[in-house]
Amino acid sequence: MIIDTTEIQAINSFSRSESLKEVYGLVWLLVPIFTPIVGITIGVLVIVWLEREISAGIQQRIGPEYAGPLGILQAPADGIKLLFKEDLLPSRGDVRLFSIGPSIAVISILLSYLAIPFGYRFVLADLSIGVFLWIAISSIAPIGLLMSGYGSNNKYSFSGGLRAAAQSISYEIPLTPCVLSISLLSNSSSTVDIVEAQSKYGFWGWNLWRQPIGFLVFLISSLAECERLPFDLPEAEEELVAGYQTEYSGIKSGLFYVASYLNLLVSSLFVTVLYLGGWDPYIPYIFIPELFGINKTSGVLGTTTGILITLAKAYLFLFISITTRWTLPRMRMDQLLNLGWKFLLPVSLGNLLLTTSSQLLSL
Repeated sequence: MIIDTTEIQAINSFSRSESLKEVYGLVWLLVPIFTPIVGITIGVLVIVWLEREISAGIQQRIGPEYAGPLGILQAPADGIKLLFKEDLLPSRGDVRLFSIGPSIAVISILLSYLAIPFGYRFVLADLSIGVFLWIAISSIAPIGLLMSGYGSNNKYSFSGGLRAAAQSISYEIPLTPCVLSISLLSNSSSTVDIVEAQSKYGFWGWNLWRQPIGFLVFLISSLAECERLPFDLPEAEEELVAGYQTEYSGIKSGLFYVASYLNLLVSSLFVTVLYLGGWDPYIPYIFIPELFGINKTSGVLGTTTGILITLAKAYLFLFISITTRWTLPRMRMDQLLNLGWKFLLPVSLGNLLLTTSSQLLSL
């Protein structure tokens, strides 16, 4: 039997091309998954660096400056250090709950980024219930904290987990009427529709001016959700007992810090989307569209500009959060719960009632 070498070469080249197509398709399948994760990770590292630099400036001291230029590699160095530290497990604790808790806290917050529009139609999932999906998913994170405290077999850790769950429930309830008020004003719960409803009127159409009371309640509630000072009672990292993460070390301890900063970033982005016009470039005295000759449908340049504007607004809110941490003292637990249940909840319900009444009168 005579085998033609040209046919063999053709078969081999065909199989190689098919293999390359499969690899190419697999790469393009993974790119949309890993690109947001890499971007979010870089955003968290920037927040950590900014917090250290801003706190150093407030306290009139030198911040990180040796790890890389201007100390920008300090946060990655800390992450690598935690990655290689020994992972200790409590001898009499529930190892499964102890290990799963930090993962649930991180994954539930990562899922919240699905509904955030970074630019015009630049969103992972444009859902009709985008803002309420965020509230529903963020409610899962305290379960991970409670599991961590219970699995540690430590009274201090368990009480810290209970305090985290109580705080989260107390401040998610006032948060929801604020989001519902925005949905009523925009006639939609989609984050993309909410931004477009604000962009119709430019800077003065931002919900910040239409919902000032809701903005303040949302601001305070989001700080409490992120467990930031003056609401960091479940963790209280300056004290000897670190709440639900007392027994944690190594990368599991680092996951709690990652979850905290992820939650802070996603809260800042939702403040931008709900109250500050999102990617809307029309800001008084800063004529970005006229300066660059772009609009929201001008392709790559317009999308890039929208992303940069969204991040700039989000990091402005982050600056306020970081400054608040180094300015205000920590509240007591009874003061924290009284603020949530006796003040913020009635105010948010009253704001929802006013919003509903104004919408009915405008019909």
